[in-house]
Amino acid sequence: MLINKSTDSAIHVSSETGTLKRLLIHSPDGGLGKVVPSKAQDWLFEDIVHLDTMRRKEYDYYVKILLSFLDPEKIKGKLAEIDQDASRSFYIPGSENYFDSDKVIDIQKLLAEILENESVRIKLTAAICGIERCSYRVQEELNGYDANELAKIFISGSYSGEKMLFAPLPNLIFMRDIGIVINNHILLNKPAKNARTRESILAQFVFFYHPMFAHIKDNIIEIPENEHHFLLPDEEKTSDYHRCTLEGGDVMMVAPNHLLIGCSERTSVYAAQQVMKLLFQKDVVEKITIVKIPKKRDYMHIDTIFTQVKKNVWVLLGSLARLGDEARKKDVLHFFGPENTNKELRILQFVKGQEQTPVEIDNLEDLLSRISVEDLGSTEKVRFIYSGNNEFPYGEREQWTDSCNLLALKDGVVIGYDRNDKTLEAFRNEGFRIISSENLLNEFENDRLSPDSLTDTFITLPSAELSRARGGSHCMSMPVLREL
Repeated sequence: MLINKSTDSAIHVSSETGTLKRLLIHSPDGGLGKVVPSKAQDWLFEDIVHLDTMRRKEYDYYVKILLSFLDPEKIKGKLAEIDQDASRSFYIPGSENYFDSDKVIDIQKLLAEILENESVRIKLTAAICGIERCSYRVQEELNGYDANELAKIFISGSYSGEKMLFAPLPNLIFMRDIGIVINNHILLNKPAKNARTRESILAQFVFFYHPMFAHIKDNIIEIPENEHHFLLPDEEKTSDYHRCTLEGGDVMMVAPNHLLIGCSERTSVYAAQQVMKLLFQKDVVEKITIVKIPKKRDYMHIDTIFTQVKKNVWVLLGSLARLGDEARKKDVLHFFGPENTNKELRILQFVKGQEQTPVEIDNLEDLLSRISVEDLGSTEKVRFIYSGNNEFPYGEREQWTDSCNLLALKDGVVIGYDRNDKTLEAFRNEGFRIISSENLLNEFENDRLSPDSLTDTFITLPSAELSRARGGSHCMSMPVLREL
């Protein structure tokens, strides 16, 4: 197999806030610019985004911030040169000037590398053509492309960025959903929607065939389908019990011994049960908490309603927490607000060997406090920062634009969208510095700040277009290595 360069292959994640050392991402590709209104809902997009703005003015900042923290040699002293390149070649896998980091890794790069292997290329091309119902001649034609171009085609759905062959994969920018590292294991996910089937096949091939993951091949976990699922009547296959779907936004590795799994619009109870059974059998974790949230598009995954900021600090949506809708009652506008949905939230905690006697936890704050104190050993007071500062209607408004979906680069330093003003105000009230990505990069470039020196900081990411895709910085990352 031809691989451009050797990579450090350490794979281990046992917390949400340990210092981030390696992650998978995917920069917005040309397929995003081909989403049409008539298919947007089918392709799981809420709106038509402006691709150039999303790339240049928003996501590129995300990449530069990640490199500044994880692989600063790739960017230090080069900021002006990178920003002046109209072609954006620095960000494009396979281009001459690509940043080519082994710490901030685009899955398109890994896909192109495994496609250098003729056997893998033949198998994957056949698999993709099978699910996309391509003709034999198309399959033969695809086998004639070089690895980099073929990787682009499989992801964007288009030849040379122009002729569409099959649907794009606009959701691949949300890398969290294809897999999750749980200690030194990788859980491959099963997407709930057909539009993401090709993503799961690409992920499967990357994780099983790329040398980066070769040493943990036996630690890759695939969720089994319901036994004899192919015999079930079609209407039963979609029932919550028989449906076997799980996406990474519903899985959080919060402590070395503790995993959270959300049951949501996208993750079924059956899949959660299967994952729990497998992880306990393999002694991967000792404790699994199932967080059942309302099956509403507003929430989608548990990481849209809460994420961890540091060992003792969490950001969450007040209307699904202990506070319920108390904030709404303080404002006459609450009559226009949604009905109380926190009654649909249910939390059950299972301990290995005691699966038949789970403990029910009353609310999110109690669960998150226990994680901070009992699992992570925090001695500081556990604090909660609420979406929209828990003011109606800003809590729900800003949760919709991912105020709770934050990626911790290290304990207390997170990156999230700039548009959630009330949530940023709440962070500021809790003593956090708010700084834009652009300003922070300039501070790094001029040696006035360094990633190592930052504490209690919220880095804001431009988000006019990214937020319309309905996923935040947590969704857009798949951490594969964190330090405790």
